[in-house]
Amino acid sequence: MDMDVRTRHNVRATGRGLDAPAIVFAHGFGCDQNMWRFVAPAFEDRFHVVLFDHIGAGGSDLSAYDPERHASLGGYADDVVRLIEGLGLRDVAFVGHSVSAMIGALAANRSEGLIGRLIMVGPSPCYIDDGDYRGGFAQSEIDELLEVLDANHMGWSAAMAPTIMGNADRPELSEELTNSFCRTDPAIAKQFARTTFTSDNRADLEAVSVPTLVLQCRDDAIANEEVGRFVHEHIAGSQFTMLDASGHCPNLSAPEETTKAIAAFV
Repeated sequence: MDMDVRTRHNVRATGRGLDAPAIVFAHGFGCDQNMWRFVAPAFEDRFHVVLFDHIGAGGSDLSAYDPERHASLGGYADDVVRLIEGLGLRDVAFVGHSVSAMIGALAANRSEGLIGRLIMVGPSPCYIDDGDYRGGFAQSEIDELLEVLDANHMGWSAAMAPTIMGNADRPELSEELTNSFCRTDPAIAKQFARTTFTSDNRADLEAVSVPTLVLQCRDDAIANEEVGRFVHEHIAGSQFTMLDASGHCPNLSAPEETTKAIAAFV
């Protein structure tokens, strides 16, 4: 086991030991492993549960952040491959929320035998509209979003969190997301946002060969239903589940529903 990888990614392992099947939870942009606290414990009786922070997030080693390597989702996917290998794991169930759904897909395509099942929560392979493809945002909207983030990280966080979270009747959820955004190093957050919102990984979907579950929420302003169904239709044999949840963060807003859907698949 590579102890360095545990430190770099602030790894926390719970549940059963290494002899049990492993399930790895990956957080989205501006978040950390704490976002899985209502879901991950439900798997501790069956799995070796692994939580971690992407480089640049949460309690990760910020000195390991490489602006060049992490300028693409491929760099994060390489991190995931090294993480799983470094922990001595194989055939893991990888649960990726938001941008980590595509990071997980890329990692599965880059490794053989490391990821055995892929659960994509609110995935989007491309956020920008392109011809008949409706990613949900015009290029000008993404440009404006990134310009505002560059100019005012704190203000952007407070303004975007309610849109991302949805569930306007539960303001405490948006407040938690805002606080999570604000804890992230501004320079890293700005680059990760650019990496996330300008990536186009549509062509990588058809290469995914592991059993895959796509979990979709209603009224998701970041990854709409059309995008979720696009992902499902372009990954052969994948399953699509519409959660009884709204917004982009069902791991916080609807953890029981999210847990039930994941458990049924793994």
